[in-house]
Amino acid sequence: MSTPAESRRRADAVRNRRLALDAATALLAEPGASLTVEAIAKKAGLGAATVVRAFGGKDALMDAAVSRLLEPVVQRARDLLAETAPTRALRVFLRELIAFQVEHHAIGDQLGGLDLPVTTALRAGLVRAVEEMIEGARRDGTVRTDIDPAVITTLIGETALAVARAGPASPELADAYLTVLLDGLRPAS
Repeated sequence: MSTPAESRRRADAVRNRRLALDAATALLAEPGASLTVEAIAKKAGLGAATVVRAFGGKDALMDAAVSRLLEPVVQRARDLLAETAPTRALRVFLRELIAFQVEHHAIGDQLGGLDLPVTTALRAGLVRAVEEMIEGARRDGTVRTDIDPAVITTLIGETALAVARAGPASPELADAYLTVLLDGLRPAS
């Protein structure tokens, strides 16, 4: 049985972990923000040692923060696959992906060299979901079959990221991108 002091320490540890995760997630949404343990600790109102203790290191903290942002995106892709025709799912999802990347495109620039197993698994799940959309659209005859699905997925991802980095993306820019991309992916008549 735990003592009141032990229970209080555990509650503090849970609170500190939440504060650090919230701070890291908030900093990920700020373009150009420093993602050092010290910056995260300052934003959380904690000491750097407390942040490290809560997660065991920066890699684990960043993995938790990025996966927190990415999980709903992956889930949305899966939901669209289950609820919508593949071509429609692809168009809707790409529009939403562009909006997400506009808001969070700087994340990738700050994560190089970090060990992010949960984030890596989520990214792989996202690629699989997009590939399933593409495969379904190919079966429906709305996406050409002479380009490898992995190439199409890479093309989609890199182009969406380029649109996101181009500055404040308007809905018109996103729609133009989607129209050009999806028109280019249609089978030749």
